[in-house]
Amino acid sequence: FENLLETENVKVKKIIVNPKSRLSLQFHNYRSEHWVIIKGIAKILLDGKIIELHEKQSIDIPAGSKHYISNETDSELIFIEVQMGTYFGEDDIVRIDDPYQR
Repeated sequence: FENLLETENVKVKKIIVNPKSRLSLQFHNYRSEHWVIIKGIAKILLDGKIIELHEKQSIDIPAGSKHYISNETDSELIFIEVQMGTYFGEDDIVRIDDPYQR
């Protein structure tokens, strides 16, 4: 990921998900997120429901919601993540299942 903006109230990241990969199943206590798909097709698990998003589509991830994003295609997935809340530290990522063993 690449940090694009960080202020007291918001943090914005550009995130790339490699082909045939997914990020960890996780939730956050102190922030919600808004994801905008820039390139590719995203499969999102949000509180047990699978949602497919394409370029120019977006989704809100409420604080406390269990979620991950995956890329099941052969091309990279790029999305913008806008974090809103009171704390943006990486230690607010509560990982339930992590394919990278973090």
